[in-house]
Order: sequence, then C-alpha cells, then structure tokens
Amino acid sequence: MFAIAITLLVIEIEVPEGGTNLLGQLLDLWPNYVGYVLSFALIGQVWLNHHAMFQRLKSLDHWTMICNLALLLNVAFLPFPTAVLAQALRTGEGTTVAAVFYGLVMVIGGIFFNAVWWSARRGGHLKEDTTPVEIGAITRRFALGPLLYGVATALGLINAWLSIATYIILIGFFMMENRPHRTRERPRSRQSRGKIS
Repeated sequence: MFAIAITLLVIEIEVPEGGTNLLGQLLDLWPNYVGYVLSFALIGQVWLNHHAMFQRLKSLDHWTMICNLALLLNVAFLPFPTAVLAQALRTGEGTTVAAVFYGLVMVIGGIFFNAVWWSARRGGHLKEDTTPVEIGAITRRFALGPLLYGVATALGLINAWLSIATYIILIGFFMMENRPHRTRERPRSRQSRGKIS
C-alpha cells in the first residue's frame, strides 16, 4: 500500500507539452516537485515507524487490523492533498487553505497511527521481550505526532511556507530511530556472589 501511494504521487506530476520551451515548462513544475518530495518523505516516515511497530507485535486482532486499515486509508488519500498543495503553490492562490488541509491529513494520519499502537498494546499483542521502558518511550514518541503536526498545521494560518518547513523538520525528526537502550543488570562482584543472604 505504501508503494502504491508513492507511485500515485508521481502520477500527479504533469508531463510538459514539450516544444522549444521545455526547460521552462519543467521549471514551472517546481510546486509539484516540492509536493512530491514532501509526501514521499512523509510516507517513508510512516512506513519506517509502521515497520518498527509491527516488529514488536507477536499477533494481531480484528480491531487492530481495522485501525491499521484506517491508517492505510489516510496514506492512500495523501496524493490528493499533495496535488492541492502543489496547485496552490503554482497559482499563489489558496496557499493557506492548502497548507492547513495538508496538515489536517497528517494529523488524522497520526491519530490513526496511534490507534494501531494503542490497540495492539491494550490487546496484549506485544512480544514478551518488549520492556516497559520501550513501551513508554514508543507511546510518548507516537503521541507527539498528532500534537506537533497540529502545531505545524496552525502555523499554516500564518504562512504556508512556514508550515511546510515545519512539516519537513518533523518528518525528519520522526524518521530518526529512537529505540531506548535496554538496561542490563550489572554483574555482581565476587564478594557479593559469595555471600548468602
């Protein structure tokens, strides 16, 4: 599904008519390139975190699959707000609405992503070796998504480019792996091992 959504992003880029001004026509498509890179990175970030999450699951139930289906619905919809944003940037009209609309899609996607995690967690589908420290760190990290994307969306009301720049920063942040280190028990000293409590 992620690969299909990325492919649809490319389809949204119009092929120039050609002629003597082909270079100019290609340069005029810069809003489409911006939208493509932005959404490609977003889908890639969702895929990376989705993969990391499912590596920690030992099983799935019906409700978790429904939440996952809702997430895929959001990802598959992404080419549309991408095209809307690119069109607004090209014409210079409706950029605020387009940036906020794009951000709202990201916020909803973040909510669906959290729903998958919470469903799997509450249903007892995590692998036994997933520690409470890991669960807490992952839960907090995922919960930040909708909140931070909500802030970036609100910035779109001030300036569309400010919002887009914040989207890029947040995508980069959530792309980075943030797996908490598992604490290892320190080996007891020879003296302590010889004592009988």
